[in-house]
Amino acid sequence: MSGSVLVTGGAGFIGSHVCEAYRERGWDVTAVDDLSSGRRENVPPGVDFRVIDVRDGDLDELFEEKDFDLVNHQAAQIDVRVSVDRPRHDASVNLDGLLHVLEAARAGEVERVVFASSGGVLYGEADRIPTPETSPKLPVSPYGVSKLAGEHYLFAYRKTHGLDYAALRYANVYGPRQDPHGEAGVVALFSGRLDRGEDLTIYGDGEQTRDYVHVEDVARANVLASEMELGEPELPDDVAFNVGTGRETSVNELAETMIEVAEADVGTEHAPPRPGELQRSALDPGRLEEVGWSPRRELAEGLRETYRYIREQE
Repeated sequence: MSGSVLVTGGAGFIGSHVCEAYRERGWDVTAVDDLSSGRRENVPPGVDFRVIDVRDGDLDELFEEKDFDLVNHQAAQIDVRVSVDRPRHDASVNLDGLLHVLEAARAGEVERVVFASSGGVLYGEADRIPTPETSPKLPVSPYGVSKLAGEHYLFAYRKTHGLDYAALRYANVYGPRQDPHGEAGVVALFSGRLDRGEDLTIYGDGEQTRDYVHVEDVARANVLASEMELGEPELPDDVAFNVGTGRETSVNELAETMIEVAEADVGTEHAPPRPGELQRSALDPGRLEEVGWSPRRELAEGLRETYRYIREQE
């Protein structure tokens, strides 16, 4: 299957890899990004790129110009701290932006929307590790609330307007093009410090765990969610898919592995724990594995590749 796809946030870390994966499968790819955090140089060759904020009227004009079979919605405000400090801004981007995309998709008779959701922030401190899609949803930040609300909006559009969709609940995504500055994942932050020869700062005892999934595996999951058969959902969880490895890695283990792959002569230092931080998180990817997806990139290999990329950018 292939066709015409619009990728929002297509100049971002994950979105640009998603664009690449679609191109490799023969899709005609258009990408939009307001470049607030994305980078024009991330956009792969052969992608029709437009600088557009998903909340602006330029998006409607693009839908009038082009007929899209699919919309892949990666654009988002992703900084949890910003969502706490500026919840209305977070809602403006993550909810009003999504609704603008959905209205344009409905008017343009788009067949399916693939939505970038989140695993850890939705499930909170889960009682099952690895955590399945049916676990209780316990977001404790405005960002997490906006992602959960986004899934419910999509479910409502499916029931009211027949707009097909799949929601992908990401674990901790890492890989090339991740920004080591600002609201970056710990892999990118550690890579930047290693490149500068600085000790790695670990908050708390470092035994808190995360599920690290490579961005190329995430991109493959997006293409699969675009092309696979989806039935009529009775609940939002029915068309939600965890994208993770199902394996826990502690911050201490991550730091040790990154120092090893970087061959760096640095140590670690501990800082006070950050309030509200999850202690354990890993997602059960069984539902995606049933339809042929599995994570391919081993953590040490992916960390080495990410470190080399960030070192070249510094």
